Amino acid sequence: MTPEDKYFYLYLLTNPNTTQIGVYQITKKKMAFDLGYSTESISSLLERFINMHKLVKYNEKTRELAVIHWGKYNLNKAGKPVIDCVKKELSEVKDKTLLLEIMNHIPNESISNEFSRYVHDTCDDTSTIGGQKEKEKEKEKENNNADAVVFYQENFGVISPFLVESIGSWEQDLSSETVIEAMKRALAQNKRTWSYIEAILKNWISLNLKTINDVLSHEQNRKGGGQAGKDETSSFGGVELPF
Repeated sequence: MTPEDKYFYLYLLTNPNTTQIGVYQITKKKMAFDLGYSTESISSLLERFINMHKLVKYNEKTRELAVIHWGKYNLNKAGKPVIDCVKKELSEVKDKTLLLEIMNHIPNESISNEFSRYVHDTCDDTSTIGGQKEKEKEKEKENNNADAVVFYQENFGVISPFLVESIGSWEQDLSSETVIEAMKRALAQNKRTWSYIEAILKNWISLNLKTINDVLSHEQNRKGGGQAGKDETSSFGGVELPF
C-alpha cells in the first residue's frame, strides 16, 4: 500500500459509521468531507481497494461498505451481548451479498452461523411479497427524484445540465425531500444561488444529518440548549454556514 492507501484504510476501519459486523452505510461525499479529498479521489481510492487490494466491497445504490477481513480480527469471540448486537446490525443491512464476503473470514462458529442464517433466509427476498414492495419503493424514489429539479426550475429559474447532475448527486446521498428543504431555506434568506443551497447541504452532511427529521431534531436540540435566539442569517436552526 502507498501511504495514502494506508491512511484511507485506517479511516475505513475507524470512522464513526463502523459497526460490529463490518458493514456500514457511508456516502462518498461524507468520506471526502472527513478526509479533505474530492469525491473523485474517493472514487479512485475505492476502486483501488475493491479491485487491486480486494479489501472492501461497496454498493453504489445502498451506499454500504463492507470490510472483507473485518470478521477475522473483530468477530473471534461471542457472548449473548455480542450475538444480540450482531443480529440487530444484520437486520439493517440492505445488500445481503456484502455479508457473504465477510462471513467467509469469521473464525467464531456462532457468529458465522448468524451471518449464514440471515444471508440464506433473506437473499431471495426479491421473489417474495416483501421483495416486491422493496422494488416498488425504489421505483417511487426514482420518480420523486425529479421533484428537486422541478422545484429549482419553478423557484430559481433556468437550470443547466451540470446543475441537474449536481442535484441528482445530492439526491442520491440524501433525498429529494432534503434537497428541496435546503432550497426552501435558501429562498427564505433570499439567497437564490446553487452555491448557497449546496453550502447548506454540505453542513448537513458534515453533521451527519441525512433526513429532514435529522435536521429538525438537531435544530430542536440546539434551541433546547439556549440557541433559539441565534442570528438566522448565519445559521439555519443551528446549522452553521461557512460565510
